Amino acid sequence: MLSSLRLPVIGAPMFIVSYPKLVIAQSQAGIIGTFPSLNARKEGELDDWLTSIKKNINPKKHPKSSGLYGVNLINHHSNNRLEEDLNCIVKHKVPLVITSLGAPDNMVPRIHDYGGLIFHDVTNIKHAKRAAKSGVDGLVLVCTGAGGHAGGLNPFAFVTETKNWFDGLIILAGSLSTGHHIAAAKRIGADFSYMGTRFIATKEANAHQAYKEMITKVDLYDVSSSFS
Repeated sequence: MLSSLRLPVIGAPMFIVSYPKLVIAQSQAGIIGTFPSLNARKEGELDDWLTSIKKNINPKKHPKSSGLYGVNLINHHSNNRLEEDLNCIVKHKVPLVITSLGAPDNMVPRIHDYGGLIFHDVTNIKHAKRAAKSGVDGLVLVCTGAGGHAGGLNPFAFVTETKNWFDGLIILAGSLSTGHHIAAAKRIGADFSYMGTRFIATKEANAHQAYKEMITKVDLYDVSSSFS
């Protein structure tokens, strides 16, 4: 399944920003495009989005396409659409499901039943081991600099310690945006690089033009000073 990728990259699911146009463009370019299910706001919209994405990333029509895409599910009691969205994902047999927050115990067998993969976002070893206990195929190690700034661990330490006990796929997230970063992530043991910000300034991203322009102009000082 993953052998169709041109690069070991997953386009991170960005709230509001990752819409079908971006997911389709990412998948057509040979990586895995993803989006949060909650970006589809209207009733029935998630079903329409998945239908459109599948139609437009067919490798038979787009030779460079990976044919792969994914949906991010927020596994939290505040998400009153969780079961409805999961049913829609199962219906479409979405190749990759990325879960966040609560351990996906009940989701894993449903995704595996149709041959899909399930990855889980984690910010520390405790959560990583809990997700592994659920039977996930991969762990998204959310490190310093990742979207939302939820992670605070050094990627070298996090990847190394996780690989000591986890045999599944490792996805590294946090300040990755170039080919050099992809190579470095592979070198330290990650199977995939998780990239979000890199795609915000693209024409397919659902972001305000001023935001896109800001992304291309700021430097490390601008980013670090905003958190001081």
